[in-house]
Amino acid sequence: MKYGTFSKKTFRQIRNFFAAEKIQFLPRVGPLKGYSREKFSGDLRAGLNVTMLALPQAIAYAAIAGLDIVYGVVCSAVASIVGPLFASSRYNVLGPTNATAFMLFSFFSVNPELQPRISELLPLLVVMIALVSVVGALFKGADLLQYVSRSVLVGYMAGAAVLIIGNQLKPLLGLSAYVDTKETATFFGLVRELLRSFRHIDWVPVVIGSTTLLIYLAFRKWRKSWPTFSISLLLGSVIFGPLIHFGVGAFEGQSTFSSFGFRELMPAIPNLLRMDIFNDISVMLSLALAIAFLASLENTMMTKSISSQTGDRMDVNQDMLSVGFANMASAFAGGMPASGSLTRTMLNYNSGARTRASPVIAGILTLMLVILLAWSKEIGLNLIDYIPKAALAVLVIAISFSLFNLHQIRICLRSTSDDAVVIVFTFLATLLAPLHVAIFIGVAISITLFLRKASKPHLTEYEFNEVGELREMGEKRKRPIPAISIVHVEGDLFFGAAELFRTQIQRTVVDPAIKVIILRLKNARHLDATSVMALEDMIHFMRKNDLHLIISGATKDVYKVLKRSGILETLQEGANREAGESNIFLTMPSNPNISTRDALKRAQQLLGTTKAEVRIFYDPGKHP
Repeated sequence: MKYGTFSKKTFRQIRNFFAAEKIQFLPRVGPLKGYSREKFSGDLRAGLNVTMLALPQAIAYAAIAGLDIVYGVVCSAVASIVGPLFASSRYNVLGPTNATAFMLFSFFSVNPELQPRISELLPLLVVMIALVSVVGALFKGADLLQYVSRSVLVGYMAGAAVLIIGNQLKPLLGLSAYVDTKETATFFGLVRELLRSFRHIDWVPVVIGSTTLLIYLAFRKWRKSWPTFSISLLLGSVIFGPLIHFGVGAFEGQSTFSSFGFRELMPAIPNLLRMDIFNDISVMLSLALAIAFLASLENTMMTKSISSQTGDRMDVNQDMLSVGFANMASAFAGGMPASGSLTRTMLNYNSGARTRASPVIAGILTLMLVILLAWSKEIGLNLIDYIPKAALAVLVIAISFSLFNLHQIRICLRSTSDDAVVIVFTFLATLLAPLHVAIFIGVAISITLFLRKASKPHLTEYEFNEVGELREMGEKRKRPIPAISIVHVEGDLFFGAAELFRTQIQRTVVDPAIKVIILRLKNARHLDATSVMALEDMIHFMRKNDLHLIISGATKDVYKVLKRSGILETLQEGANREAGESNIFLTMPSNPNISTRDALKRAQQLLGTTKAEVRIFYDPGKHP
């Protein structure tokens, strides 16, 4: 193949790759002409409901990440406004989430030397997450997420829930001052620190948390449709906030959150020109990749869940792009990493949202509340100071239990042994390793088990029966021609199967009577460089031992791979092609056995024998 032709073909393939399902980089506003008062009413109602949940959740997730709450509320507002403008789904609500927040906490816990610089590093990290997501969407990276087992996500969420609950016990039991944060990134370190500090339990935060939990459970039972999380946090703050703020009795000195003003809301433009930026990038690259991966995976699962109910067409790569742009906006606004929120998205859908304007409305309302909270500090009210950490901790524990999806866990444990192994090992990895490492451990185990299963091609020796039909060779029957073995290959022959393929063929030629092997590749798929090199080694091995290899039933795809790689010439050595001789025979859809008949004749020619008549069965009605 000439270099110019190769370059043109490569360029055409690249162009077709990017042209297929083209990503839209411009905001999707939608036709305003058809936007009616009825649609606005549904979007406004849904936006109000989402806002009532989004703001307290943003405070909670910032607390989980170990950040000032301003990072959570800013992300919730900005990501909710920007994300839907680029998403394929009209219901997606983006913002901080449980799993991504705790992954952030886990990273800085195992790297305590970075914690003093977190306000400097966080904008850079979120920009990195955004760039990974945008580039991933451009190269159709979200399509690969379908190959990640759902068992990985279920196991990861369950493990993250255990760690979140354990870490929220610190403010709930009043142990934050006694627990070494550096030791709490993994489960066993967390348990050890809690047990070591157990004698310091304070009954006051326990009372605050218990009362807030009772309020939450009561509303969940009798007013389940209400925003129970928001109402419970509000009532817990109203009851105990003033007692803490004014130092009444035993409530004096109890922990609350720090207010933020307009100064903290100023855009945080990342300094991308400083000299040591590449050192920071190398340190945080694994975290950025893990959060971008998890955020896109959460968003994809969320979109699939919604589209299965609405029938809307989804584009996972477009949604990955929306995650990227939402994080870019959050980085420059001074927020934390954003992901797709299943709880807020489902609430948006169930509240009657009609268009993508509903999450934008929720973001605008959240932003207005954020400005109100900042203004309260400017005038001395400091509303955030009235939120007890114990009240928020118990609510975080309550919603973290929802990450234990018992129905999905049961399915994963019972479906197949591979699924059970994946969910168990992913769960254990979250308890033993930092979360940004644990998620990839789960993915690696899942892919390894898949490759093990996919890399076992089925090789069966065949023969012709009395009426000319091709059938499996029986253990008690002798070969019609003992020197010829017809081996049918079924399955994938990619790199994972190459060694097994070579080993099984070598076992076949152990029989001293065999002189020719006919590889029947009609149902063989996905040859790659590794399998082709294994085939080349096998050809050389057989010729060294005075044996012959013939391929029959090769599809056009198999033939192209063999020809482009140059192995076709190696296979054809010794065959006088001018005289019509060949060592490869392509499949004929009209009668798949024709290629095997021709291969068998070629084998007899190589052996110098015409022993056994070769008959091919055909249907006279189809092939007169």
